[in-house]
Amino acid sequence: MNSARRLPVIWLIPVAAVLVCVALFVHAILQRGPRITIGFASAEGLEPGKTRVRYRDVEIGTLQSLRLTADRTGILADVQLDDPAKLFAPCDTRYWVVRPRIGMTGISGLATVISGSYIAADIGHTSRHCTDFRGLDVPPSITSDQKGKRFTLHANSLESLTAGSPVLFRRAQAGQVLDYSLSRDGSEVVIHVFVNAPFDQYVTPSTRWWHASGIDLRLGSDGFRLETQSVASLLSGGVAFDTTAPFTTQHQASDGTSFALSESRMDALRKAGDGPAAQVVMRFTQSLRGLSVGAPVDFHGVELGQVAAIDVDFNPVTGHIDMVPTLQLYPSRLGKRYREALGNGEGVEGKRLLHRLVADGLRGQLRMGSVLTGQRYIALDFFPHAPVVKLDTTRMPVELPTVPNTLEELQDQIASIVKKIDGVPFDEIGRNLDTTLAGAGSLFQKLDSELVPAARDALAASERSFNAANATLSQDSPLQSDLHQALTELRRTLESLNSLAEYLQRHPESLVWGKSRRE
Repeated sequence: MNSARRLPVIWLIPVAAVLVCVALFVHAILQRGPRITIGFASAEGLEPGKTRVRYRDVEIGTLQSLRLTADRTGILADVQLDDPAKLFAPCDTRYWVVRPRIGMTGISGLATVISGSYIAADIGHTSRHCTDFRGLDVPPSITSDQKGKRFTLHANSLESLTAGSPVLFRRAQAGQVLDYSLSRDGSEVVIHVFVNAPFDQYVTPSTRWWHASGIDLRLGSDGFRLETQSVASLLSGGVAFDTTAPFTTQHQASDGTSFALSESRMDALRKAGDGPAAQVVMRFTQSLRGLSVGAPVDFHGVELGQVAAIDVDFNPVTGHIDMVPTLQLYPSRLGKRYREALGNGEGVEGKRLLHRLVADGLRGQLRMGSVLTGQRYIALDFFPHAPVVKLDTTRMPVELPTVPNTLEELQDQIASIVKKIDGVPFDEIGRNLDTTLAGAGSLFQKLDSELVPAARDALAASERSFNAANATLSQDSPLQSDLHQALTELRRTLESLNSLAEYLQRHPESLVWGKSRRE
């Protein structure tokens, strides 16, 4: 009877132990969070039972096991999350493996060299929960709780940009490049950037964006040009932005706004008030060596646009080859009055003005921009003596007339002169000159041997004659004395004749009656 009463007391101990175990098991089940599966490309650095899952360096789960995917192209990591980590089950939660990485944007994950790799998480915000996730191959550039705005940039090329490249605002890092992709037609590159707060408030609809590499060295028609940005952009390139209008917080750009990405700061700020470009073409018969895409189009020192393309027009019938550059011109750069009166110049008044300018001698000319670099540019100028041309403004794009370069004309003239000189028979002239010189030599030899002695004798005879004449005409010679006496007698005779003439003038009757006796 006593033993029967003691039996239940003995069995109470194991029953209590079982109840405690069941309570602990139920508590553990209730405290355990969801079990999820994350797909990764490889299991590098992952160890079941050791690798932890962290959020802001706080452990929220443990890697339980690893297995290959059905197609054996990746691995599946089974992760057990803790009960407080239930918030990390939304479908837009992102997971990635943190390990040492060296990239263009810097070095990250050095702490895992000692502690080992771990799985990092970025909590999502959707209400729908999932158990299967696709892990990221690289850490995300920004986390979901980071404040700022996303913007989309459209560029002709990616240049040196990559994911993580800095976004600069007045040389201060204001964000980074998230990713990039090609447009559907492949005509441009679409770049997604994130601007951190408070820099995002400076992005307005009038903000201009441009490529900002570390060193931008350009060789153009205006010589060398060097622009530098931050050290970070020196390695991975970068994007810079600035606003052209006064800043007001009421005109901030909304999240997801799209902008055009220019090649340089100069292009971005210059196009701020340019408006749409007018496309025209020119036709040159000369070589365009030294003219490149992007070369300026100059009008009296003002850059009206740039060269957009250079094509070759070959006529198989005539065999004639023309070089045809396509130009992007901005008529609004002609001044405020032009913009107010003609806008972009596409109307009737604009075409009429273009006809008048061409009639006044407006032509395009290829000129040398830099002797050092050999780069050329296209100049628009007035040439009053240029040949008359007919402008067709109904055909698009409009073809503007051109004139040859002055240097090219000089080269042609020199070539023509050289060609004429080449036609001169210098060999025949040389042979004739040799014959003439030989005859002249023979003539001079005869003069020296025959004529010179005779001339010497004649000169001697002449000298003797001059001496004799001199002796004859001297003052003490008889000739001189006789001549003097004859001149004296002649003077006396003239005086008598003079007296006779005076008497006859007074007494003309004496010629009849003779001289009176009284006289």
